[in-house]
Amino acid sequence: MIAGSEDLRRFLKNPIHSRQEHEQALSALAVKASFDSLTRRFLGLVARSRRQDALPGMVNAFLARLAKSRGEVTAHVKAAQPLSDAQTAALKAELAKSAGGGKVDLDITVEPALLGGLVVRLGSRMIDTSLKTKLQNLKLAMKGVG
Repeated sequence: MIAGSEDLRRFLKNPIHSRQEHEQALSALAVKASFDSLTRRFLGLVARSRRQDALPGMVNAFLARLAKSRGEVTAHVKAAQPLSDAQTAALKAELAKSAGGGKVDLDITVEPALLGGLVVRLGSRMIDTSLKTKLQNLKLAMKGVG
């Protein structure tokens, strides 16, 4: 909900509203979204503590811990052009092998400046097979010759 609504993000960051207003708004959203009672109480605590602007970070941290406990990893992929379904499946399978057989989710962004190839970041490892980087390396090598 936070990622999809600019108004909600602005409301959560706005310190002008009172704790009670933030708590009522978050409570209404939680009821509307059918959150369980534990989540509703947590959101109330966040609003009373005036930490509602940190909610996106809290959600992301929770999702990261949940994925880690399930053995899932996310690979951030930059591609020069959109990948087909077959390419995505093949990339996912190869990354799953290198990640120890766990489930791999792909976060794919398209960057035409790469010219071709991929840049993959899986955890602390980065694999750069982009044409842009290869051309830069070739340029550096050519400068060293002359």
